[in-house]
Amino acid sequence: MKKILAVLMTVLLMITVAGCGSEPSKKDNTGEKTVGVLMPNRIFKRWIADGGNIKRDLEAKGYAVDLQYAENDIPVQIEQMNKMIDNGVNCLIITAIDSTKLVDTIAKAKKKNIPVIAYDRLLMDTDAVSYYASFDNKGVGVLMGRHIEEKLGLKEGKGPYNVEFFAGSHDDNNAHFLNSGLFEILQPYIDNGQIVVPSEQVDFDQISVLRWSQEVAEDRMEEVLNKYYSDGKKLAAVVVPSDRIGYGVANVLEKHGYKVGENWPIITGQDAELEAARNVLSGKQSMTVFKDTRILASKCVTMVEAVLEGKEPEINDTVSYDNHVFVVPAYLCTPILIDKSNLHKELIDSGYYTEEELNGK
Repeated sequence: MKKILAVLMTVLLMITVAGCGSEPSKKDNTGEKTVGVLMPNRIFKRWIADGGNIKRDLEAKGYAVDLQYAENDIPVQIEQMNKMIDNGVNCLIITAIDSTKLVDTIAKAKKKNIPVIAYDRLLMDTDAVSYYASFDNKGVGVLMGRHIEEKLGLKEGKGPYNVEFFAGSHDDNNAHFLNSGLFEILQPYIDNGQIVVPSEQVDFDQISVLRWSQEVAEDRMEEVLNKYYSDGKKLAAVVVPSDRIGYGVANVLEKHGYKVGENWPIITGQDAELEAARNVLSGKQSMTVFKDTRILASKCVTMVEAVLEGKEPEINDTVSYDNHVFVVPAYLCTPILIDKSNLHKELIDSGYYTEEELNGK
């Protein structure tokens, strides 16, 4: 009877230990490697898509994946990362909420020889990042600038036009690159008076929207209209760096009597969200920039595969992305401007969305 009880106790102990192992281990019984994936939030649908695409592609190659979202809470993201490191992940893919706050934790990963890949947002002030996978962020700004230039006929000397500017979050390095590309195109037209900015707010710190927040953008747009347009001046364009900031701007414009098809200004965007695609078709938004997360996820996964096999991944930029410690080798995907003319081709025919999704069915 004592032998039987001892066997039963051993079995129960094994079951209990197995039940507690909810976090992926470094290697399971089949020897597969684990990749930790840290995403900033599920507020923006693109991060849901990015995380899902990366997880799917990694698992298809035989890796275990620990995918976590921090919901824009920096301490939570640090805790998630620490747990992944302690659990012995083989590689980390990080889209930081604020990369400057992750320096110590990334250093911990380096000490444990865990390679770190920055995904779409550059990790700043650290030598512990191995590679960077993103889109040509300056190119996104250039696309927006060229669109405004064309739609307002600036090359033909038309104007002056009242235009206001918004920028992304100051703690996201992408926002700075986008802004530099945008003003590279439009600053000459500000200088010669074809573009007039009644608020006189063009410096990055003045126009930056923390965490790319729709609500923060609404508050600033409301303030700008009340202070600088109460005398009847009308906007010709509002240059915004993301679809969600554009939604906030549009909400305020409607409250102030602007109507699509009548006096509606040009509104730019980025991310090609489903709502933004519908807005482009309705005329509420003039354009958006499509960053195909399927392509970016695929490139990132091939980076992971190369790194874990001790090989050099494919890189196409070794000069642009200085994180204040060194120039991080990067692979940059090409963004695509979406307007009415190519929306179906790029978003529907490519399978990114279905016709039913676009029509809200």
